[in-house]
Amino acid sequence: MARNHQVQKAKLAEQAERYEDMADFMKAVVEHGDELSNEERNLLSVAYKNVVGCQRSAWRVISSIEHKTEEGDDKAQLVNEYREKVEEELKGVCNVVLGLLEKHLIKKAGDAESKVFYLKMKGDYYRYLAEVASGNDRKETIDSAQKAYQEAMDISKKEMQPTNPIRLGLALNFSVFHYEIANAPEQAISLAKTTFDEAMGDLHTLMSQTPLLGLRADRGMFQLFPSSTDTELSQGR
Repeated sequence: MARNHQVQKAKLAEQAERYEDMADFMKAVVEHGDELSNEERNLLSVAYKNVVGCQRSAWRVISSIEHKTEEGDDKAQLVNEYREKVEEELKGVCNVVLGLLEKHLIKKAGDAESKVFYLKMKGDYYRYLAEVASGNDRKETIDSAQKAYQEAMDISKKEMQPTNPIRLGLALNFSVFHYEIANAPEQAISLAKTTFDEAMGDLHTLMSQTPLLGLRADRGMFQLFPSSTDTELSQGR
């Protein structure tokens, strides 16, 4: 009963747009020990995606200000300290999510779709860490993200249809990783195009099961790469 109460409170927090509360409630659900339902899994993802999304946005804004601030400027140290504060908060959230994935979620995934979902999350949160990391820390987080995404891709290709929304989302985010983090634009474009072609080859399934989500995810891939499409990323990530 206590577990169900936490889920219900998470839903209330989502409606109130109190995502930190929502994340805390879903963290408690995960730590209860049982495998998550699809609904619970999605609640967990939405909660932490919103929390870390605000922190990533704040970090980018402050970093931009920091780069424009001249050395010796009275506010340079202030900006630097505040950027470091936001950075530590972002890292803290990412590490909480990665801990939940490693200790509870991945090992208890009862089917291929759940395992791919959690491995994708693992890749995503290592990618977020890589965005703010430097030196050896950056290399290690990039390697960890690459490994998680690749494991998820291998499972999805064997066990899931090309039009499965989770597989499509994984391919989109892995493409973003290649393009923005690993500095491999050709690999990013190749993955996006291959995924699009495979999904279109399964068009009948796409139209009957998830016409909007599948098409939007695939088109989002092509909106990722200015060099090939002259557009910008409009969704995903």
